[in-house]
Amino acid sequence: MAKPTTYLSVNINKIATLRNARGENNPDVLKVAVDCEAFGAHGITVHPRPDERHIKRSDVFSLRPLIKNEFNIEGYPSEAFLDLVTKTRPAQVTLVPDAAEVLTSSSGWDVAANFDFLSEVVDRLHQTGIRVSIFVYPDVEAIKMAARTGADRIELYTKPYADTYSSNPEAAVAPYIEASRAAHQAGLGVNAGHDLSLENLRYFRQALPYLNEVSIGHALVCDALYLGLKETIRQYLDCLKEPSNI
Repeated sequence: MAKPTTYLSVNINKIATLRNARGENNPDVLKVAVDCEAFGAHGITVHPRPDERHIKRSDVFSLRPLIKNEFNIEGYPSEAFLDLVTKTRPAQVTLVPDAAEVLTSSSGWDVAANFDFLSEVVDRLHQTGIRVSIFVYPDVEAIKMAARTGADRIELYTKPYADTYSSNPEAAVAPYIEASRAAHQAGLGVNAGHDLSLENLRYFRQALPYLNEVSIGHALVCDALYLGLKETIRQYLDCLKEPSNI
């Protein structure tokens, strides 16, 4: 039986970083988001940070009416972040445990230690009709705890996979296969992101029995410098096509 389609959500943070370097509106973040969808992306991801070093709060409000498919907003659930997402009401919010000063998301939640906090946040977001995903390591117990918070999905932190893929792909993907099955058994959808690329994405997609969505930004934007944005998105979508066998 064919696997369901795995969606590609393009993270446009790096586009905003480039724009902010000159303090003007080139490249135009809003146009890039619209173009990504026109080129076939299933959705757009942003991760607004408190210092607004890439995506700005105003960008989120401007993007909301333009995104025709799925809008995913990532972030640490501070009061300021929760105020932003409850006002803009994206399709999905991905909760990450980032401290304000970190460069990028670099760890999954310790769900057990933050269970009450995450449960309260999930309930609050559900009250506004937002689907909630929790960023986790490929750890079965953490996934089971994430399900108990009432979350709808987990997002698997894939840097460990990307770091070891080239030397031993089977070993690199093994914990993610187990995590995907555990999430499905717990009634959770499965997202994934961080350092997925044209090099390692196809294998990852083919190996996981359940994978709803991948969120890709840095590698995709880097590839677009050489391939162009339209061709880059085409190639990433090709990696997500229904496989035959690994």
